Formats: sequence, C-alpha cells, structure tokens
Amino acid sequence: MHAFPARTANFQYRARIHPALANFADEVCGTLARLCAYLMTLALMAIGGIALWQHLPEVTAMETSPKTWSQAARTAPAFAVSQFIFPGKTETYEIFRHPEGGRKDVFHWSGAGGVPVAELEIYRPGEETDQVGSAAGYLAARMDPAGARELEAAGIIDSKFGAVTLFRRIGGTEAARSCLRFFKHVDEPKFRLSGWSCLGDDLPARRTAIGCMLNRLVLLTAGSDAKLAELFARAEVRRSDCGTSGAPALSADWVMGADNPRLRGAL
Repeated sequence: MHAFPARTANFQYRARIHPALANFADEVCGTLARLCAYLMTLALMAIGGIALWQHLPEVTAMETSPKTWSQAARTAPAFAVSQFIFPGKTETYEIFRHPEGGRKDVFHWSGAGGVPVAELEIYRPGEETDQVGSAAGYLAARMDPAGARELEAAGIIDSKFGAVTLFRRIGGTEAARSCLRFFKHVDEPKFRLSGWSCLGDDLPARRTAIGCMLNRLVLLTAGSDAKLAELFARAEVRRSDCGTSGAPALSADWVMGADNPRLRGAL
C-alpha cells in the first residue's frame, strides 16, 4: 500500500516535464525551418545573380550595337516601275527596314552579263537619324564607296514630282560619258527619291531615261500613310508622257538644258 504515493509522484513529475520539452522541440524545429528558408533564399539570390552576370555581356552588346538597316524579304512591294521603259533589262526589287521605322524600296536594273545600269531608291524615314549630308556626297557614296570621285551639278529635269537635281562626275571628257545621279527630296510627307542611270549614249539620253523612270514610278499601296497616297495622286495629274522616244517634256532654258549649268560650279 505504501508504493502508491511514490508512483503518483513520479507520474506528476513526468507530466510537469513533458510540456517544457515539447515547447523546446517546437522552438528548435521552428528555428531550423527559418534557418533553412533563409539559406534557400540566399541560394536563390545567388543563382539569380550568377544568371544575370552571365547574360550581362549579351545585353550590353545589344544596347551598344548600332541600329542598322536589314532586308525585309517578306514585306510586300509598295511601288512599281513600268517594264516598258527599260526593254531587255533585268529588274530586281529589294526592301530594307530600320528598327526605328524607316523604309527603303530599291529598284536595280542590269543589262547583259548582269552589269548594273540603273538604280532607284525610294526612302521613307522613320525616327532614325538620316546621315545624308549633302546630296552630292550621298550619291557619290552610293556608286563609289571609296569616295574617290567628286560630283558636279549636271542640270535639272522636270518630273511628276517636280524638279529633280542631277549630278555627274567631275572630269571633262570623262564627265560627258559618265552616268548621271539624281536626287529629289519632298518635305511633306517626308519622302526621298535618289539613284543613278547609265542608260543612253549621251547626256540627253541619260536625262531622258531618268525622267521616264520617275514618271513611270507608281504607288501600289500606301498602307496607313494617307499623305503618301495624296502625294502620288497629285503627281499622277502632272505626269507627262514619255512619247515614242521615251523622253519627257523638258524645258530648253539654261537650267533644264542637257549640259551642266556652268554658273553652278562643282559641288
């Protein structure tokens, strides 16, 4: 009978110890869980930092690389030139786009053996900076990237887009046989026509070829550019017929004459 009090005391002591141990175990588990979560967060931050560091050179290269023109092979043509003005010549059409919205539609014509004989570029600027400089410098770079030949004024021709400035190489007899360059800038809408032509046996014939090229340029689609559509609609009203010889009507004064206006000098 004396053993019962001892057993009762032992049971009561164990009952008092168990909650304390349980609370201690809970605290230890909670601390370990928070420590694991903290370590996992640090590990994720380290992994993210390493990944960003590895991609940093690519991002830097993208930000510092210049935005350049690229060919848009799947873009639908916006312009066309009559095939009858250059019989027997092969025509190619290329479209280039700029990341900031600019577009260039370029016609190339080649003769026997694939020798280039003429080119027409239609440029519609976007937000990019147009590094044209002078018209003569831009045209010289188009045909002579080395820039070894300077250009001089070669008169003005009339077209359905208005007066177009002509240029040729400087150099006496050689200039008389050289190809002609042309340049036309329209302020509203922003629009530029430029290029060159080697077609024809003399300067009057080459002037005629350029005039017919521009008069036979038509707009296929303006997209959402209503001002461009209006420009071509007004131009068509002014278009002259090349006639049987392919020559547009030209003025016979000293500005529109076949030779270079001597008073203009070299550009």
